[in-house]
Amino acid sequence: MTAHTQETLTSGAPFRLLIHGGAGAVQRDKLSAERELAYHLSMAQSLMAGHAILAAGGNSADAVIAAIAVMEDSPLFNAGRGAVFTHTGRIELDASIMDGATRMAGAVAGVTTTRNPIRAAHAVMIQGDHVLLIGAGADQFAAEQGLEIVDTSYFHTQHRWDQLQKAIAKNRLMLDHDNDAAPPPYDSDQKHGTVGAVALDCHGNLVAGTSTGGLTNKRFGRVGDSPIIGAGTYADNRSVAVSATGTGEMFIRTCAAFHIAEQVRLQRLPLLQAVDQTLAEIAAIGGEGGLIVLDAHGNHAMRFNTSAMYRGLITEDGVARIGIFPGAEEPMSTISTA
Repeated sequence: MTAHTQETLTSGAPFRLLIHGGAGAVQRDKLSAERELAYHLSMAQSLMAGHAILAAGGNSADAVIAAIAVMEDSPLFNAGRGAVFTHTGRIELDASIMDGATRMAGAVAGVTTTRNPIRAAHAVMIQGDHVLLIGAGADQFAAEQGLEIVDTSYFHTQHRWDQLQKAIAKNRLMLDHDNDAAPPPYDSDQKHGTVGAVALDCHGNLVAGTSTGGLTNKRFGRVGDSPIIGAGTYADNRSVAVSATGTGEMFIRTCAAFHIAEQVRLQRLPLLQAVDQTLAEIAAIGGEGGLIVLDAHGNHAMRFNTSAMYRGLITEDGVARIGIFPGAEEPMSTISTA
């Protein structure tokens, strides 16, 4: 698979923020102009929310949380409000965050009533006793921390419900034709809808965060890479901050986010080379997806081996640069925060 990219490499940038909204087999002719604009505007809002914090001298953790929370509150992305349904018609949400200065981390998995899982993950991190909380215990912890708790109906969107019914029908058809076939856990033709952000603040600190609803029609309490530190999320001021999106099992099996960080820190590989080698390892075992990566000098990359990845960048200039498709086919649009 070929890794597509749109990135700018600079040094000494006071701060910057990168986001992604998922990668996958998104075809340009299947994405209406109206829906494409909606994605651009939502990602611009996400970038601006983080930029407001960084421009005021705030820290990268707050910027990452603000950026991700915007996407969690949007029905466009598979995280929070727009999450996909499990096979049994539930919403189960995962998220994680990591601080590059301290290497403290927090994560939640399988939460069902916490409006913004990224805020719950952050609460786990700053509370400090644990790294990962799951299920009802994680929701209870979020409530005890004063985070917003919602009825499960808040997460129900007709678009995602229809996706579940389509996936179930497709699996049933496959089983009717082959009684020995195991139903696939997801439709590989769909976008891998995870959201994430990485930020560098004016103090030189890196933070990474990731949030997801997982896979449409997932079963048996499945958890992917998004809440797994070192797989879907990693940050270390000595190397990079990483947020991933894609086939989570393969990102777990390659320890993708940590693998990039250690190639940069210990092998002294250029950032882009480390990212591309990691994507190649993921592809070699049948995985696909994308990564956003940022180092403490402001060097960054947004790489993917799928047909598209929803992604954006904002720096101290306050201009949101947003893209979906690769290369010169779609230069990043620019939307000023002014």
